[in-house]
Amino acid sequence: MVALVLACLTLAACTASGGGLFGGNAQRNTPYGVDPKGQGVDGLLVGHRLMQAKEYELALKAYLRAAGEQGFTVDVLSALGSANLHLGRLGQSEDLLRKAVEEDQNFVPALNNLGVVLMERGNYGDARLFFQRAFAADSGQTDAIRENLMRAIAKTEDAVYAEPEETPRFTLVRRGYSTYELLSEL
Repeated sequence: MVALVLACLTLAACTASGGGLFGGNAQRNTPYGVDPKGQGVDGLLVGHRLMQAKEYELALKAYLRAAGEQGFTVDVLSALGSANLHLGRLGQSEDLLRKAVEEDQNFVPALNNLGVVLMERGNYGDARLFFQRAFAADSGQTDAIRENLMRAIAKTEDAVYAEPEETPRFTLVRRGYSTYELLSEL
């Protein structure tokens, strides 16, 4: 019991002096070359660089950090939607991109990426509308948006004008000893 009281008093004396158990200062645990009072790099910038490096999971984490620092701005929502799109999480991506488009109806990256998500999900008509909005907001300057719009137009026209495939049914009928006739039901 006496040893326990002495240990507690010794610990209290060490922490009261500011040196802690090891007598060093707080800077000893800081990595070299890091200013603990300095500003960190913007999470969006880090996320964009990670997206270029095809590190989508890490980019998503950087975008979430940016959301914690800046809030859910249009840029952050669009970036989160884009990262989820690359990870194949189409439902989450669509929800985030729709929120971004609600915030700013002329934000070109969100409009384009929402069109891509809708194309992946087979909603060609809706995708076409979002690509048209992105193309108009971008003034037709981005080739990728133009190509996406052309694909969406082609898909919607195929869906409208494609005739249903009818499989003709043929029947082989014997007409005599060595004569056969092929009959069609059309």
